[in-house]
Order: sequence, then C-alpha cells, then structure tokens
Amino acid sequence: MAKAKVSFVCSECGGITAKWEGKCPHCGAWNTLQESRESAAPAHRFAPLAGASPVRRLSEIEAREQARSPTGIPEFDRVLGGGLVQGAVVLIGGDPGIGKSTLLLQALASMSRVGKVLYVTGEESPEQVALRGQRLDVSGDEVDLLAEIRLEVITETLLARKPTVAVIDSIQTLYSGELTAAPGSVSQVRECAAQLTRVAKQTGITLILIGHVTKDGSLAGPRVLEHIVDTVLYFEGDTHSSFRLVRAIKNRFGAVNELGVFAMTDRGLKGVSNPSALFLSQHAQNVAGSCVMATQEGTRPLLVEIQALVDTAHVPNPRRLSVGLEATRLAMLLAVLHRHAGVATFDQDVFVNAVGGVRIIEPGADLAVLMAIISSMRDRPLPQGLVVFGEVGLAGEIRPAARGQERLREAAKLGFGLAVIPRANKPRHAIEGLEIRAVDRIEAALDILD
Repeated sequence: MAKAKVSFVCSECGGITAKWEGKCPHCGAWNTLQESRESAAPAHRFAPLAGASPVRRLSEIEAREQARSPTGIPEFDRVLGGGLVQGAVVLIGGDPGIGKSTLLLQALASMSRVGKVLYVTGEESPEQVALRGQRLDVSGDEVDLLAEIRLEVITETLLARKPTVAVIDSIQTLYSGELTAAPGSVSQVRECAAQLTRVAKQTGITLILIGHVTKDGSLAGPRVLEHIVDTVLYFEGDTHSSFRLVRAIKNRFGAVNELGVFAMTDRGLKGVSNPSALFLSQHAQNVAGSCVMATQEGTRPLLVEIQALVDTAHVPNPRRLSVGLEATRLAMLLAVLHRHAGVATFDQDVFVNAVGGVRIIEPGADLAVLMAIISSMRDRPLPQGLVVFGEVGLAGEIRPAARGQERLREAAKLGFGLAVIPRANKPRHAIEGLEIRAVDRIEAALDILD
C-alpha cells in the first residue's frame, strides 16, 4: 500500500503547503491550515466517462441559449435566473435549520412530475426525510431517495439511474474511499465536489449541493468549492423570523445578487409576491430617523426602510453600529457629513439598521443613510412619501446608481410621491404621481429637511 502523503490545506483559500504554519502563506489568514493525508491515486481516478473531447475552433461552435427547467417555485426560479440548466452544479448554503432541505424537497417534488429526480441524504435517515415530506404535504410518489455518504456508491447510482435533477444533502458528509481523511475535511470536500461536478458535466445531470457554513456565515471548506460550481446561493435572514432571503452570489447562467423572498409556513416555504412590503415599517405617523430607499437586487427593485438613531455618547469612544449595512462605510459617510455639510458626530453614538433583516451591499444606500442620520439628530421627520437613493463620494458629490428608472417606477407603484435622486439619474420623461428632485451635492440633498 502506498504511503499517504501529508500536506496542510488552508480552509479559507484552499492553498497547500508542505508544513504547518500559523499564517497561511497564500492568503494571510491565521490558524486555517489543516492536516490532510492523501493516498496515491489510481490511474483511472480522473479518466473521462465518454472519451476525450476533440479540439474545436470557437467559431465552429454554435452559441445557443441554455434551456431551463422550472422548479415549480417562482421565487427559486428567479434566483437561479429562470430555472435549472442541464448539467449545472448549484451550491446552496445557510445556517442550520434555515430551510435549505425544506426548499429543495419541495422543488424536487414539483420537478418529479416532468422528470426523474434523486434525493441523496447523508445527514438524515430515510424515515426523517419521509416525515418532513409528510409535514410539508408534498407528494413523494416519484421522488427517489438514497441514504448514502460514500462517493463511489453515489456516483454509480447517478450513472445507472441518470436522473434529471439530483440533490446532495450535504457535501460535507460525503467521503471518497481513495482518501484517508475524515468526512468534512478540506481534502474530502474538494475531492467529492470535483468528482460530482465531473459527473454532472459529462452526463447532463443537474446537481444541487447543500453546504454547511462557518461561524462567520461563509461556506465551510476552501474557496475552491465555490469556484468549481456554476451557481452559489446563500440563505439569509434570522431563523427566529418567518421570512427567508435567498441570494445568488455567483451565477454563470444568470444575474448575480438576484434575491428571492420566502415566508416560512407550516407547509414549507412560500414565495412572497410583494417583498417591498416586508421591509417597510407601518408607522402611525412620521417618525424621525427613518428614510425609505429604493435598492436594486439583481433584476428586482425593492423599497427598504433605513432607520438611524443618534444619541449622546457617554463613553470616550462613541459607538458606530450598523446592521444590514457596511460598518466601515458608515464611518466614511460620517466623515463626509462633517467635512462637506458641517455636521459633527464625534460625540454621538450612531446606530443604523436596515428593516426586515435584508442586507444592503450596494453603495446606492449612502444618501438614505445620511438623511436618516440627519433626521434623527435634528429630531425632525422626513417628508411623507419620500424615497431616496444615491451614492455619496468623498468629495461630497452624489453619484448615480444603476437602474434608476426601475427604482423610480417601483416607488411610484407603491404610492410614493417625492424622490430625491442623483442628477445623473433624472428621467427624461416625468413619472406620473412622482415629484423628482435631482441633486448633485450632499448639501443640496440635506436642504430638504430645512
């Protein structure tokens, strides 16, 4: 028997080193190197399933749109870019108990009406999966179930049955007999994902892999796990809330940052038709420190309420807390507010929150954050029916945001009557029922409170 090769693999970037070090020499992360033992691979380990592919010129290849298969859940199809693509590999991650297995079992039950599906469970027994299906009231007559964690057995089953869609729950529970490492280790996760991706590409089977997440919310295992798959989806939201958000971080067949909104019910996950209503608080009257912004998540415009609370600091170092928004960007915006608008917050605690648990990652929220902060400091509510968006630069200028027209139409549809936007986003034609004030400096935007 060949001697096992010992190496150390970084759990953050997947870099390999010959000896253990406290700091990864590839990405600089601390305490991320894990021991990996790999035996010599047999000659047939990476042998092609259907012979070598011939070399072809790019001009000879016919470019055609990829056919998509709907999952039967419209919100899930939106995040995927319209449906599942033949031969694609989708990786979906999220906190334990947030609804990953529930959503995919519902999707498989719906897709089983038009094709063969397979659910591979490595974490639960067949009886537990059957109980979940009974609770969700889904039909399992055409859903095939395999309780297995050995990669070789799963691969043989996929090649023999050739399902249209297969779900692996989860990739961290699988192990390959070619490696001596334990299931869930970096080398096992990488090997199993690579072999399953190879099978999917050469047979046309659509694979959906469920992945665990670490304490900071990122997918467990090396980043190479996300690189080799076609689509990466993340479940967001609080497990104590009834709402779930599914965001596309990577998608080779659709738009990234696409967002799907679901409500968790006793019958499983249900799509939300009007998600903007989730992120807007229903105040009996106008309150200070609240500003509604129009954001763009993929191809979907959303209205989100940004709340700010500014209070006198009782400690030498004022606190800066941001929930749902970038904390480092908040410090930068406060500096711009002081430098170009003359508003100092060095002796104030500043708290900013995006209502509804949504995470805003685009810079178009800058103007709404600043207006909510000024409103809280002056204890003066913003005008009724106001919606805001725009990026704030270090020089105090208001920069345009992408897809401004769609944001404005969404605001007008929901009854908003006043919009403060960057001058570059001002539409050529008026939008019915919406008064637009275009600004190019932070000072002009804050004049609306005077």
